[in-house]
Amino acid sequence: MSEALAGKAAALDAADELAACRALFALDDDVVYLDGNSLGALPRHVPARMQDVIAREWGQLRIRSWEESGWWTAPERIGDRIAPLVGAERGTVVVGDSTSVNVFKALVGAVRLAGDDRDEILVDASTFPTDGYVAESAARMTGRRIRALAPQEIVAALGPRTAAVLVNHVDYRSGRLNDLPAMTAAIHAAGALAVWDLCHSAGALPVGVGAHGVDFAVGCTYKYLNGGPGSPAYLYVRGDHQARFDTPLPGWNSHEDPFGMRSAYAPGDGAVRGRVGTPDILSMLALESALDVWDGVSVDAVRAKSLALTDFFLECVEAYVPAGRVSSVTPAAHAERGSQVSLSCEKAGEVMRALIERGVVGDYRRPDVLRFGFTPLYVGFADAERAAGELAALLD
Repeated sequence: MSEALAGKAAALDAADELAACRALFALDDDVVYLDGNSLGALPRHVPARMQDVIAREWGQLRIRSWEESGWWTAPERIGDRIAPLVGAERGTVVVGDSTSVNVFKALVGAVRLAGDDRDEILVDASTFPTDGYVAESAARMTGRRIRALAPQEIVAALGPRTAAVLVNHVDYRSGRLNDLPAMTAAIHAAGALAVWDLCHSAGALPVGVGAHGVDFAVGCTYKYLNGGPGSPAYLYVRGDHQARFDTPLPGWNSHEDPFGMRSAYAPGDGAVRGRVGTPDILSMLALESALDVWDGVSVDAVRAKSLALTDFFLECVEAYVPAGRVSSVTPAAHAERGSQVSLSCEKAGEVMRALIERGVVGDYRRPDVLRFGFTPLYVGFADAERAAGELAALLD
């Protein structure tokens, strides 16, 4: 290993304005955790908060907590906390259900807004599989045809028949960052609506859904937002679309008068229209507590550190790993990179299992991709240098 690179890591960590955030998380000193792009680390204060939720709010107040503890308004309240992390306005984000369910709501809602004369849905062919599955079902249910295209092919394929386009902001496998501003503008120029999946970008880089006029967006909260396994997802509906958002899942929670128990559905106003059934309160309040780690943190600072971390990791990989053993499938250009580095490597599954045994936790995607997720709130430059060193030791 290189003393120069180890020294550079120490200097970068010493100058890191986000370094203090690491103490907010439950992490092992002898483990490098580079899998926050699959499951974020636990913020240390969350267990105490959940003990209060379970023992007092549920155990003592019981049904009274829907009002006295704010359970009923949690989906919109927590949505307002996520909103600035994706560049949205207050009142445009609601938390609840899974990403898959919210993709369905958003895509069908977008198609219905587009009108009957547009009969085509375009979808990112490299998308996370569930988005593709949901898009195919949405197309069948709405009588549209679906076309799966590489992200770089989508703009040229837009036309008067296009109703909606579903794209992943960051590719889950390669870490490629798609150009949300340019693609959204092109989609709108064609008269269609843009639906973005933010699972691998929210909490890692600026998104700007409001500034760029995104119509709908969805995302999970258990990756860079550290909400915990299976924590509820969120749905963004642009403010001027909300009154016309025709949800395909009209549940009692989104009714204008939920406790009126009327047989006819009448949608509520604003973000509440994205709700369906009873909120999953325990996981939702764990997420709300976890979001405290973002207090006072700038997303721009997170992005700057993310790029510096991934640059440095790639530098260490190039210096340490024997030539020809790995190659990066993550774009080198900052404008095309999310917050992970994916390396093509023979026998990737075996290599990753051995890395984990050495205390470097990442993951892999079949057949040959090692994935390393860099969560700037708790990953440091010494972590990156150690991870590259352990990888080199395995492959040498």
